[in-house]
Amino acid sequence: MSQLPLTPLSKLSNFDPRKVPVVGSDAHLLAVAAAQLLPNALRARFQNPPVWQPEVRAEPRFTDRAPRHAAVLIPIVLHSQPTILLTQRTAHMSSHAGQIAFPGGKVDATDADASAAALREAWEEVGLAPGYVEVIGELPAYVTGTAFIVTPVVALVQPGFTLVHQPEEVADAFEVPLAFLMDPAHHRRHAFDWEGVQREWFSMPYTDARGERFIWGATAGMLRNFYRFLCA
Repeated sequence: MSQLPLTPLSKLSNFDPRKVPVVGSDAHLLAVAAAQLLPNALRARFQNPPVWQPEVRAEPRFTDRAPRHAAVLIPIVLHSQPTILLTQRTAHMSSHAGQIAFPGGKVDATDADASAAALREAWEEVGLAPGYVEVIGELPAYVTGTAFIVTPVVALVQPGFTLVHQPEEVADAFEVPLAFLMDPAHHRRHAFDWEGVQREWFSMPYTDARGERFIWGATAGMLRNFYRFLCA
């Protein structure tokens, strides 16, 4: 099977997040128990949410444009061992080019709410039909450094779907075990000084048959919040 090309993961010159040193990891924290990752447990968690606080709310801004609302779908595919469906953006995108992301995008005026926007974007980007998707809740908004106010919409997805990538936006789609992402031993911390601002982020590199999937930035931040929600 072909290996993934080394795609640039940032528009910042002389910056590759894969080369920024790891300043710490969280192997001392407990992973979310396997029983808590099953469909009924996930539904129950959103129906009766705990008292908790997201760990990552906003990135330092590096743009002066007006904030825009967006929504992403966190699609949990219900295999015997659940996975999360992720995409890799194409290298020519104007924002977050080449990065690993959830299906999603800007909320349109015609969208009834964040869930509707996330479902529409998932259909448009990767052909994930809404009939396979059960929305079970939302996580708190996450504000990116590019001034998007992102609502993460969590959903359970029945297997059997067929994906069709939107070639202008999506270079690839793949799945990562939910248990891997909900184990903080795989959550690495990075720090980088850029134009006098200390920027910190998580990464959760995952290796599959095609090579390393470098999950970082906003996607990793939202996954970290999901971890905190499930283990609260």
